[in-house]
Amino acid sequence: MRKLTFGMNLSVDGYIAGPGDDIGWSVPSDELFQWWSDRVGATGLALYGRKLWETMSSHWPTADQQPGVTPAEIEFARRWRDMPKVVFSSTTSTVDWNTRLVTGDAVTEITRLKAEDGGPMDIGGATLAAAAMRAGLIDEYVLATAPVLVGRGTPFFTALDNWVNLNLVETRTFPDGVVLTRYETRR
Repeated sequence: MRKLTFGMNLSVDGYIAGPGDDIGWSVPSDELFQWWSDRVGATGLALYGRKLWETMSSHWPTADQQPGVTPAEIEFARRWRDMPKVVFSSTTSTVDWNTRLVTGDAVTEITRLKAEDGGPMDIGGATLAAAAMRAGLIDEYVLATAPVLVGRGTPFFTALDNWVNLNLVETRTFPDGVVLTRYETRR
């Protein structure tokens, strides 16, 4: 069975984006960017909701060709393009860059994908992750918490009907006061 992880940069008050989808406060240090890049390199399959897919696919396919690009950004762009991806959307009609589109029920498809053999899966996008969270499909949560209060916006966690007990498996501090915590779901 494949492991499913939900990880994002978030504010201390729990938001992955501020009002108007503003993520300007979550620009990672070089060290944190490299950590995320290494994670992409180790991901067997990435699951994206439509909004996050649109954000990622509007930048990373050609990011390595932009003026002033850093070696780390070149590496991330290559890793991102090479990584197998699934986009869940009922409104998107085409996807590229080693990606498959799913228009049906996300929870059913994620459950099927988890049952397959293969490398670890990451899930991204607040709405898609919330559906997986409510269905009890998330095995690990990765929070890269920035020292900022956003006040409102898109929350990392969704409302749940039941508690989800977690085990802390890692803490790490990055530059700029970012604290990374990893939790496994206690089953």
